[in-house]
Amino acid sequence: METNVDSVRHSVVKWRQSHVVKSTKIPSWSPQSLRPFLRVLTGTVTPNCPCGSAEEGEDLCGKELAETERCAEESKSTEIKSPSDPEQESGGTECKEQKKLKKTNSWKMVRFQDPSQDDDVLERDSSAESLFPEYALKEWTTSTFEELFVAEDWQDITEDRLLRKKVLESSAPNALSPTWGQEVSVKMQCVLEDRTVVEKDCKLVFVIGEGDVNQALEECVIAMQQGEITLLLADSQYAYGLLGREPDIPAWAPLLYQLQLLDIREKPDLLTLPIADRIRIGNQKRERGNFHFQREEYCLAARAYCMALDMLTTRCKDGINGSVKAEEEEVQEYRVKCLNNLAAAQLKLEQYDEALHTSRDVLTLEPNNVKALYRTGKLLSDMGEYKEAMEVLKKALKLEPATKVIHVELSKLVRRQSGGNDTQEWKAKPAEMLGDNIAPFVVPSKKKPSVSHN
Repeated sequence: METNVDSVRHSVVKWRQSHVVKSTKIPSWSPQSLRPFLRVLTGTVTPNCPCGSAEEGEDLCGKELAETERCAEESKSTEIKSPSDPEQESGGTECKEQKKLKKTNSWKMVRFQDPSQDDDVLERDSSAESLFPEYALKEWTTSTFEELFVAEDWQDITEDRLLRKKVLESSAPNALSPTWGQEVSVKMQCVLEDRTVVEKDCKLVFVIGEGDVNQALEECVIAMQQGEITLLLADSQYAYGLLGREPDIPAWAPLLYQLQLLDIREKPDLLTLPIADRIRIGNQKRERGNFHFQREEYCLAARAYCMALDMLTTRCKDGINGSVKAEEEEVQEYRVKCLNNLAAAQLKLEQYDEALHTSRDVLTLEPNNVKALYRTGKLLSDMGEYKEAMEVLKKALKLEPATKVIHVELSKLVRRQSGGNDTQEWKAKPAEMLGDNIAPFVVPSKKKPSVSHN
């Protein structure tokens, strides 16, 4: 007999509240007893697409294979770390009192300002002052998320009842609703259950369906009408899941948003945008890709990098560049970064042909890019194209003689060329000996005289 849905939800929420800051491990509960909410526990544990284990020598220049340059407010570490445990208060009666909004210093959501604005991109508002002071309702200030997940006056956006909204102010009659692929402007703020402010923006601009924001915001906005103000309650499955978001959003943390849909318009024609706007938006999408790459969400990272590449172009509708040479060079520099990032994501997804093609694209723009040379040589070696692989890896070594992984890959290539009998070995030459002609690098090993058998 199926367990009552509300009872199971109560158990899941209670467990998450008591365990979210203690451990990111999932208890071994029976799938049958939690069938209706199994997605809550397993939906974000595994990345969306498979990623192969890194082969020997892939750690060229360390973790920076993805070239995850970040804006100043993001973490400088390239490794995924467990979210820091917030301090818990021992008293339980304090949550009944009015909770004062707090703020944190992390604002990692990529911000997309209207490209048509002439003003500089606005700095993100990190204050704790509410953007909706007239709607300081109980749901926003004191109600527990458990109460809101089962409240009867909330609407379910998704069938699993893990994404819910409550309309605070209806839109005007015949107001428009956005559709997939349209650009929207939203005023929003977001808090954790203890009412710590973790996201806030008076005008967040994004395109629905392009992954610029988390799934909760996209699903809610597409269910709103222009001018509408609503509360949005999102389970962690639709927000930041198992990994959370350092340093402010713990693992498995549900979020509560206040949203107003300000504007709806068609996505701007790429070829009509000034080059400066393409660079800015392209870099924002690249940074979004870096965010997903850090989380090992390689499919989403690759998708973001491809959209960034579409934006980072100097083509114009009338066939005229319309930009100075410096802007064109800047576009090319960012395209190289995006292509290198995309190749790294494709390698993680074991898309080797695509990664080779992408690395060649990098070399078309920047022939001496060592990361692209290394990846190209390694992939060619793995595919049995030994002659070309040797030429490419030698070029990479000449540019960076001290890089050990290039030596490792060349040694592997020599063994492959010799049929795996290790009859030859790679001998690294001192950097000062590397002239224009760095061959030969292969030094035959001494062979024992063969003995003929009668």
